Amino acid sequence: MQDGFIKVASITPRVRVADVAFNVESCLAAIEEAAGNRDAKVVVLPELCITGYTCEDLFWQDALLDAAERGLVSIAARTADVDALLLLGLPVRVASKLYNCAAVLFRGELLGLVPKRYVPMYNEFYEGRHFVSGPKTVTSVYFGLLGEVPFGTNQLFACDTIPELVVGAEICEDLWVPMPPSNAHAVAGATLICNLSASPALAGKSAYRRQLVAQQSARLICGYVYASAGEGESTTDLVFSGHDLVVENGRVLADSGVFGEGIAVSEIDVLSLAADRRRTSTFEVAPTPEDYKHLTTYFSLEFDGEGGNEHAAAGHGHDSEGEGVELAIRTPLTRYVDPHPFVPAMDDARATRCEEILSIQAHGLASRLAHTGSDHAVIGISGGLDSTLALLVTVRAFDQLGYDRSGIVAVTMPGFGTTDRTYTNAIELVQSLGADLREISIVDSVLQHFADIGHDQDVHDVVYENSQARERTQILMDVANQVGGMVIGTGDLSELALGWATYNGDQMSMYGVNASVPKTLVRYLVDYCADAYEEQGEDEIAHVLRDVLDTPVSPELLPSAADGSIEQKTEDLVGPYELHDFFLFHVLRHGSGPLKVLRLAECAFGTGTDQEVYDHETIVRWLKVFYRRFFSQQFKRSAMPDGPKVGSVSLSPRGDLRMPSDASSSLWLSELESLDA
Repeated sequence: MQDGFIKVASITPRVRVADVAFNVESCLAAIEEAAGNRDAKVVVLPELCITGYTCEDLFWQDALLDAAERGLVSIAARTADVDALLLLGLPVRVASKLYNCAAVLFRGELLGLVPKRYVPMYNEFYEGRHFVSGPKTVTSVYFGLLGEVPFGTNQLFACDTIPELVVGAEICEDLWVPMPPSNAHAVAGATLICNLSASPALAGKSAYRRQLVAQQSARLICGYVYASAGEGESTTDLVFSGHDLVVENGRVLADSGVFGEGIAVSEIDVLSLAADRRRTSTFEVAPTPEDYKHLTTYFSLEFDGEGGNEHAAAGHGHDSEGEGVELAIRTPLTRYVDPHPFVPAMDDARATRCEEILSIQAHGLASRLAHTGSDHAVIGISGGLDSTLALLVTVRAFDQLGYDRSGIVAVTMPGFGTTDRTYTNAIELVQSLGADLREISIVDSVLQHFADIGHDQDVHDVVYENSQARERTQILMDVANQVGGMVIGTGDLSELALGWATYNGDQMSMYGVNASVPKTLVRYLVDYCADAYEEQGEDEIAHVLRDVLDTPVSPELLPSAADGSIEQKTEDLVGPYELHDFFLFHVLRHGSGPLKVLRLAECAFGTGTDQEVYDHETIVRWLKVFYRRFFSQQFKRSAMPDGPKVGSVSLSPRGDLRMPSDASSSLWLSELESLDA
């Protein structure tokens, strides 16, 4: 499967200062652990790990430098059968100068020597006493038994079986300067940056280091593998704690922590990174690395697994004769796949995010009300999640503007499927919030409409349902005209994605405050508001909000059950919203194809495990529904009203999604249908 995941590892071997023989064995053991036991295809070791970073003036001793060169030759020879790109640090003499270098090895061959560009000489750092700054320009230098090799900062290492995997290297301080070499590497095409480091432990530094690596990976839209020196380095004046990180586009996938186990392993999604770069028009990438004065050296990874002995990988593949081959191999995933990507996992982060989103929604509405000179808002209240959130946002906007809440005209419009539970919740919530409550039954008007068009009221088809939605919208629009107000839309992002709205009915409003909020996040926003009202002593409001949260999601367009409960449940008809939100995120945020989305969903929801939430068949079923509805319902989104964008995914035809309404879904569905072949 062409899903783009490359397993990478950063690992910190134990060293002895100036004991090259010991360090070589320790590095080889680390490589075996990362590449042999953990199946990593890119392995990064720390800065100067062959000698130790803290050798000080021993770096002027030829005995140490000679031993380091012999040590690298030995490592190269003993890793000739290792199918992984290896990066490790050592001192290298070139033209009577000493350079702090990253050696890049693959299957026994030294592909290049990348020197440190920025050599620190401040505070505790005295590297400039021994090392000089490496040149950007790449030249050939002779390195003993390993022959002539490229030398210089501007180097890339590209996998010819995975074109999206392009590796660049920088060393420790290179990351901490205003213009890191990784900036140029990324512009030249690098999707994975490897940093060989020796960063001493200081109070608070590990958090800053983690943040710095994450921010750089986000800025460059790349993967970033960071390996720092640890146990065995001299503690004369400093302590080296080790710190290994694997980060992807700002997201920390693996973190060994300081004084930890000394290894971080995860999978970098290079296809996703490439897709993000394509859509980010301001991210400059040179047509070729050479255009940006980079030398590219190629290597070929092999993959064992589903494809037998085929060379297969994450992106496009080529056989030995240069012809394209179908790639079937999948890198086993160890990284966490969030089943709810729109919702922060940590409680404190979630609360902060909820407050931020509510503020964006309220500010957007407040600005629109002020611009139109309106001090009235009209909103349909059903007692469901979406209308509840829209009302809470409207209250915030009115409070922000200093408007009287009585200017919020909340209209409950009972119909054929309205239950006592939702009706009561709607009434109590509006009254508790101090809005103007109006009740207008739609039963008689809809029955008259059925008579006018000749529709049998006992036929509960799409006419039966949509007539109610359009009648409610007409009422809201006309009330807005009466009071000189604005109709506030309640539909959310998930409903827009699936087209679960009546065209020119609940699809339409004058400002849609929930338009970019997915259903899974709506729940957390309402729950956050319930907690906030409870803390303020507004227990009645909090109680109603929690009951709304416990109510099944339903448009209530079909008659209720015999016992008065909700009969029509949305998720029974279109599928679980948590699945659809997951699909939507990966399809739009990363441009992932159907089979990749399927695989990620199976990982996220524990398919085939003891923690299984949905089985394979269920995920495939609803994924097909997602694609069918997503494509067929674009015409509704093309006519959607204005509304604020709150997250990384939006469906606005004026912003994030400019898609033709008559686009075919066959390409995407055929990929899923191939599973049945």
